[in-house]
Amino acid sequence: MLVCRMRGVVPIGDNAANGVDTADGRGAGETPVAGDHLTMNKIILADDQALFRAGAARVLALEDDMRIVAQCEEPTRFTAALSSHPGAVVLFSTGLRLDLGATVASIRECGSVGILVAEKGQHVADSVAAGLGGVIGRSITSADLIESVRRVARGQRCVQRASVTTMQPHDAVGERVRDRLTPKEMQIVALIVQGRKNKDIALQLGTKEQVIKNYLRNIYDKIGVSDRLELALFTLHHRLLAEAAAAAGMLLQKRTA
Repeated sequence: MLVCRMRGVVPIGDNAANGVDTADGRGAGETPVAGDHLTMNKIILADDQALFRAGAARVLALEDDMRIVAQCEEPTRFTAALSSHPGAVVLFSTGLRLDLGATVASIRECGSVGILVAEKGQHVADSVAAGLGGVIGRSITSADLIESVRRVARGQRCVQRASVTTMQPHDAVGERVRDRLTPKEMQIVALIVQGRKNKDIALQLGTKEQVIKNYLRNIYDKIGVSDRLELALFTLHHRLLAEAAAAAGMLLQKRTA
């Protein structure tokens, strides 16, 4: 998961826990060593989840050899970005509901290389994976994301092993925070993770925007974060909290349907 601290970005976890297969021995997140030719890697971020895009952009933009050239939240803008920025490393998610086979072909036609961000437990067909530079999950650490982009840019492949990423240690922090939040607070967390604004949240929960702001202050204090982006990234990083938020969001959708 991409986790931002107050004045920067810090990697959480290690390679063994996150299960990233790589093709050489350089450690995850290492910058190019002395003597390496520094090539500026153009990055296109395409994902329907604004908060994940923002977190990835924060992480990658801090690297001297990486430049974010486009961020896309829907297919039309993504298609335009591909043609406008050939030769890029393209991080795109299954959440955009694209025709994966056609998208991979388009990426390659533009001289770019793709890294697919797959949802947990989602199967990626071998025919699709073969045309990609990498396949990662949303739980990838900051350090592993950086290293994955660098390896793919060098022509190597990088695949996050599902069999390893599912073997997660007990999330004591996530459990503790989950148990401290009220059902209403959990619903608000779920909507924040979805990228909803305070006004939208208030409308969905049948209350006033100021009430949502008050709830958020209490949530920030309980978790120890300072804004909605940190809240969303913290939630997505802690499995038990993320699962509870997802369940609260699904229940809320059923009630308001």
